[in-house]
Amino acid sequence: MPLSTLPSLSMHDRVADPTAFAQAIGDSYARFGFAIVRDHGLDAALIARALDAAKAFFALPDEAKRRYHVAGGGGQRGYVPFGIEAAKGADKVDLKEFWHVGRELPPGHRYRAAMPDNLWPDEIPTFQADVYALYAALDALGVQLLDSIARYLGIRPDFFIDAVRDGNSVLRLLHYPPMPPNPAGMRAEAHEDINAITLLLGAEEAGLQLLTREGEWIDVAPPEGALVVNMGDMLQRLTNHVLPSTSHRVRNPSADRAHLPRYSIPFFLHFAPDFMIETLPSCITPDNLNRYPAPITAQDFLLERLREIRLT
Repeated sequence: MPLSTLPSLSMHDRVADPTAFAQAIGDSYARFGFAIVRDHGLDAALIARALDAAKAFFALPDEAKRRYHVAGGGGQRGYVPFGIEAAKGADKVDLKEFWHVGRELPPGHRYRAAMPDNLWPDEIPTFQADVYALYAALDALGVQLLDSIARYLGIRPDFFIDAVRDGNSVLRLLHYPPMPPNPAGMRAEAHEDINAITLLLGAEEAGLQLLTREGEWIDVAPPEGALVVNMGDMLQRLTNHVLPSTSHRVRNPSADRAHLPRYSIPFFLHFAPDFMIETLPSCITPDNLNRYPAPITAQDFLLERLREIRLT
């Protein structure tokens, strides 16, 4: 397999041989910061319903959509209009709009202060049930993948269970509108994700690219229905860059496809707000000294990064 080709891994192999699967997915992360995962068990009908709900929302008039924008909310819940979010250090905003869904917590939960209530569009009766069901399914799948990552790192397989329990994870429904001629900017400028891992649905449509360690942009082209799963900055920091958070972007479409919108659904799996991101001892060696001697909570790290991407 060429060094520029991401392997496509089956979750069936995780069941058959957990150790071999962990090695394969860990090697993909160590090389690319990305992996392609098929046979993940997510309900295709549920994915389709959630995508239909997203399309219905983004088709609403702009005035209706903006009723669900929370000014000063850091984009954590509800609608973020076109032309607000920008990649860290970018001089242009991304050409996209999106909707955020977070974890539903009971009254009195200790994380309520860090996780605002969800918003749900009144115009689409099925939105809440279908979108939150997909949230829950991706949340459970993410824990399985973290089990394999722990095995690859040589730490106990259940290490991440408590770390992400009631974590501040976010499901994003993304809409990239059709492109005008000579657009001022890119659908999504080069960036790294903030969180632990990202599970992405909808990457079959061309556009997603990652930056290899050799400085080459390569296409991420999963088979139909497969997930793209990438490392985020929190896990990069925890592992002292053993598992890198890789720059990626969504390039603008070719002229013959510029009239088409693009939709995708990333699930940003986060640690719990009070989880202390402290370099794993097993990831510190004489050749890889500790880059982060001062630990930081996941919540403080998140707030720091939200400021950098102009959401707060």
